[in-house]
Amino acid sequence: MPTLNWKVVTCALGLFGAVSFVLCVVYGLVVPPAWHPTRLLELALPGFTWLTPTSFVLGLVESVIYGVYAGLVFTPIYNFVATRVGTTGVSAR
Repeated sequence: MPTLNWKVVTCALGLFGAVSFVLCVVYGLVVPPAWHPTRLLELALPGFTWLTPTSFVLGLVESVIYGVYAGLVFTPIYNFVATRVGTTGVSAR
């Protein structure tokens, strides 16, 4: 079973976090105030407040850091499990 490259997974998840954050901010700017993701973003991203330029940059950086963290933790766990399980199960091909 092939293993995952930690650099690829980490970069991909960091970029995923950045794109998701930007989409949440754009969504918050487009929808009515009652539907804003403001509270969710403020809870998930320490120091983030809706919406100042400094806060936007902080939220973007924190989102990338969360994605990088997920990649750095997930990849070795996946590779460990993949090497232990191997190909003894039913193939999905």
